[in-house]
Amino acid sequence: MKICVIGLGRFGYSVATTLHEKGVEVLAIDSNDSIVSSIRDSVTQAICMRVLDESSLRSIGVDEMDTVVVAMGENFAQSILITALLKKRLKVPRIITRSINEIHQEIVTLIGADETIIPEQDIGIRLAERLGSPFSQFFRITKQFSLSQVTAPSSFVGSSVADLDLHGNFSVACIAVKDDDDFLPISSEYIIKENDLLLFSGKEKDLNKIARLS
Repeated sequence: MKICVIGLGRFGYSVATTLHEKGVEVLAIDSNDSIVSSIRDSVTQAICMRVLDESSLRSIGVDEMDTVVVAMGENFAQSILITALLKKRLKVPRIITRSINEIHQEIVTLIGADETIIPEQDIGIRLAERLGSPFSQFFRITKQFSLSQVTAPSSFVGSSVADLDLHGNFSVACIAVKDDDDFLPISSEYIIKENDLLLFSGKEKDLNKIARLS
């Protein structure tokens, strides 16, 4: 997979370096020479240039990327222009654009962004969900599917996963138990122990039923 990140502020820099750590081929672009110099050893290729038009994007091979992350959210007009060029002219398969507000988000979606992100808003929502959640950890995968980490309710201790009939009684599944810093998959025969940190999957409203038992 080849991914291009355009704009290396704190958001774009983190995206680019983390992707490279995961083995992804990353092309990082920014107009600030010192930033490009600092990231050069942490990505596949880093280029210092001001992206202005279709030809400049093609000249550095952006049209060959599988995904492009437009991370320059602060520059409202430029991010819109680049998103349009990527979608309409370069036919990039997947474009993810950072937005600064909902209006910006709506515009880049209309012109072709496959996904938009408002980092500050997303972080705020996740923090609020964590602070207001009965779970020790909560991970929203989609609107209809989430994962939650819950300490084993006392009423579960000593029973097997099968005996609890979690799907029939709560419409959730118990899929793993925490072991040090990792999660180990469990079978229906697993006997739940006191203080087990269990990982459940299902809809948030159903996961809440489990959390309230703890």
